[in-house]
Amino acid sequence: MDHNRTPLLTALKAHAAGNPVQFHIPGHKKGLGMDQEFREFIGDNALSIDLINIAPLDDLHQPTGVIEEAQKLAADAFGATHTFFSVQGTSGAIITMIMSVCSPGDKIIVPRNIHKSVMSAIIFAGAKPVFVSPAQDHELGIDHGITTSSVSRALKRHPDAKAVLVINPTYFGVVAHLEEIVELAHSHHIPVLVDEAHGVHIHFHEDLPVSAMQAGADMAATSVHKLGGSMTQSSVLNINAKNGLINPQRVQTIISMLTTTSTSYILLASLDAARRNLILNGHDLLTEAIGLAGYLRDEINKIDGLYSFGKEILGSEAAYGMDPTKVTIHVRHLGITGYETENWLREHYNIEVELSDMYNILCLVTTGDTQETVDTLLKALRDLSEAYHQKGEVKELIVKTPEIPQLSLIPRDAFYADTEVVPFRESAGRIIAEFIYVYPPGIPILLPGEVITQENIDYIVDHVEVGLPVKGPEDRYINNVKVIIEADPIF
Repeated sequence: MDHNRTPLLTALKAHAAGNPVQFHIPGHKKGLGMDQEFREFIGDNALSIDLINIAPLDDLHQPTGVIEEAQKLAADAFGATHTFFSVQGTSGAIITMIMSVCSPGDKIIVPRNIHKSVMSAIIFAGAKPVFVSPAQDHELGIDHGITTSSVSRALKRHPDAKAVLVINPTYFGVVAHLEEIVELAHSHHIPVLVDEAHGVHIHFHEDLPVSAMQAGADMAATSVHKLGGSMTQSSVLNINAKNGLINPQRVQTIISMLTTTSTSYILLASLDAARRNLILNGHDLLTEAIGLAGYLRDEINKIDGLYSFGKEILGSEAAYGMDPTKVTIHVRHLGITGYETENWLREHYNIEVELSDMYNILCLVTTGDTQETVDTLLKALRDLSEAYHQKGEVKELIVKTPEIPQLSLIPRDAFYADTEVVPFRESAGRIIAEFIYVYPPGIPILLPGEVITQENIDYIVDHVEVGLPVKGPEDRYINNVKVIIEADPIF
């Protein structure tokens, strides 16, 4: 296929150049009817292609023209049999994946450190999650992925599962042996769904981990906007229908159900253009990014009190490979937390990092970086070391996680059940009706339908008291929690 072509972007530009008289939404009509400060900042070119699904521009919900052509080019670029554009982000693509294969009551094998969109999909579908604990790195205080062995054990206990979901790569760039997991699941005639939110680029360079489509997975929700050059909120859902485990027509139906009818053509066009850039220029751009990341990592490891892991952590089943462009910086030996490091970098150098936790910060080196940006970060880190090294107490690294609680109700039933609010410290033995995530290490501690234990309560309270962020519950301070009302039995 001719990947120099951008059928959707080209059609949009041609339509705008024709300057049609518009009697349709959006009502700003090429910016004439909107706030002028916003118009001047965004620019008339962008506003001229802020359009809707009029006939010349095709329709994402049932594409037969330029959107269909653009999706076919994307499928070819990613090695997929079908690719669907998402303007609902990767969350929308993940929810589509799960709802395409799970019906109410079906089991799905998932890592415990899933993105919240996975649990949203499980609630929407009425599915029953079978949780697999990710491998933990007790030297760094981070989670890796799930292993082939853990998936094998889950499949033996739950041979009726409808799918296995894998995160590849993890947020920190580490991967398990995806090809082995795919082969194992397929031997049970079970499809593999991949959360590839942080891995759009890995398909386009041999020095990066194997992508979902290269590994033979059946579906992959891939964030083109995160690391592939499209605009925020634009993603793709790649399908490999060769094994007959996925019905692309059902996927199209479900993604349409979940997608706004006011689809953003700016986002769609950015996907079309990002595909072109990735397949034509991605290898060279990624070669440069990998080189910059390697330089950054080497220089960080010369700085007192800092450590950035590389290939030396590989060799275990959970750490089969890594994406070197994800630069994790361990700051514990400076006597400060990752949160404090993030704030220090912002206040002193106007640097924003991807994430921070108790012991680390994560910096992404992408095709948008240069030697100058990397050197700016290095200067900041050297000054950080100068400010903190050997001047504070180095705290012991502690990674502890309670056992996965008993799932007493399917999450959807718990989420929609009659509930009451009770003091969290007195909630042991009750069935929770909301989510509680505590970071680190980033694993959800309680999910709707699980029985709260005293161990869960103690763990969460300990983390709240030291000021770590808690996400999920309506009561952000975790003084109270929503639980299922215990009704009297019906005779």
